[in-house]
Amino acid sequence: MKPLIALLVCAPLLAACNTTEPLQPIPGSITYGGQPHMKLTQSPPGSRIEHRFTNKWGQDVYETYILQPDRSLKLVSREEMTPL
Repeated sequence: MKPLIALLVCAPLLAACNTTEPLQPIPGSITYGGQPHMKLTQSPPGSRIEHRFTNKWGQDVYETYILQPDRSLKLVSREEMTPL
């Protein structure tokens, strides 16, 4: 009985740990300050777009976007590399 109670108490807490908030654009991101003014008309929706830039601390930042059906970009991943 005790393991069942422990499971019922812990399950919602563990489920809450799996929620992730969407990435927010940072200075240098394509979508920082809003969506870009030019629309990507040549690429099909679902296309992956990669963007590389250097942030204000000198780190190389690699971002990946997915082109949405309405031609907006959705930021899906970001990786920051420290300089050697």
